[in-house]
Amino acid sequence: MHVVIVNDFAHVEGGASHVALLGAIGLASRGHDVTLLAAVGPIMPELRASRVRVVCAAQHQIAQDPKRLRAMVQGWWNLRARRLMESILADRDPRTTIVHLHGWTKALSSSVVGPVLRRQFPLVCTLNDYFTACPNGGFFVYPKGHVCRLTPMTSACILTQCDKRGYGHKLWRVARQGVQRRWGMIPKGIRHFVVVSEFSRRILAPYLPHDAVWHDVPNVIDVPRATPIAVERNATYAMVGRLSREKGAALLAQAAEQSGHPLVFIGDGECRDEVNRVNPRAVVTGWGPTSEVLERLRQARALVFPSLWYEAQPLAVREAAALGIPAIVSDGCAARDEVADGVTGLWFRSGDVNDLAAKMSVLNDDETVRRLGRAAYERYWAHPATMDDHVSRLEAVYRQVLEKRIS
Repeated sequence: MHVVIVNDFAHVEGGASHVALLGAIGLASRGHDVTLLAAVGPIMPELRASRVRVVCAAQHQIAQDPKRLRAMVQGWWNLRARRLMESILADRDPRTTIVHLHGWTKALSSSVVGPVLRRQFPLVCTLNDYFTACPNGGFFVYPKGHVCRLTPMTSACILTQCDKRGYGHKLWRVARQGVQRRWGMIPKGIRHFVVVSEFSRRILAPYLPHDAVWHDVPNVIDVPRATPIAVERNATYAMVGRLSREKGAALLAQAAEQSGHPLVFIGDGECRDEVNRVNPRAVVTGWGPTSEVLERLRQARALVFPSLWYEAQPLAVREAAALGIPAIVSDGCAARDEVADGVTGLWFRSGDVNDLAAKMSVLNDDETVRRLGRAAYERYWAHPATMDDHVSRLEAVYRQVLEKRIS
């Protein structure tokens, strides 16, 4: 097959890029003709060493472009990216070529979809976030720190200041969403969607085409199998990820301080000062390579995932389970799909610091934390999210889409 992978970045910038780029490399290693269209470099070494053909526009990420007028226009409609897509498809056959859209909101824009639809190439979109429906991508009112339940792009939505940067930026996002809907044909021009969690599918389903076809392809993680961690010997609770308000970092810091549990944040972010103020004893490691993150995680008694917003499919919960570490997760986010409450971990009421502190205290019991950790390990390795499995699932989706396209 010929596969065109579409992603804002040609390097791993976050979880979505991690999945898109490793998937491209995995597909190429199986002999498929793979092209990556990206806007932002540099091209990561693993891509350069692979058989993937990389077409990079060498542009700035919208949020980091020093020329703000250019960034504003590019965010709405990236003409260079559209032309590159046209050139990639020029010598391709729609009967044997499939386009897989991963990330477009941080640089490429929805302009890349038009050439695909106009020439009737089959198109698949992975729903790694909520930008197909929501202007700010999260169904979250950032200034107030709570989930938004308004219907996207209604007058009530447009009048609500939900953006991190201010209402002016919210209006820019509304305009971008309008362009994406009208001329970018997202989501109405797409029929096949890869869903990474049942939770995110339920949130997005009302806003996608009524005849949408859903394909279940969980995101891949890179954790080798080893003996499960003896979590009962560990004392520290850990959070892995960005320290931000919507991720619940300050909530966790407060819960750990209130209950007296040692805590480590494996990551960094804008809430670091608040975390240090709320819980001076908490350790913030900053970012590091994956190997270092996993080594720090191995020293945890449990992973805590306190996110206040929906998420799509958090990788950290799966990584912890692969090591034999149970997780305490918010019942208001997609992480709940990864945890059987009371079996492989615990749920707490979203945003409730007292309930979170209480659930952390439940895992003070050595037998309980050991039992949950072993169950998480066994459940994960019964159906591991390996690269081999991920690529096989992608191949099955592509074949299904191409067969329906030809029939």
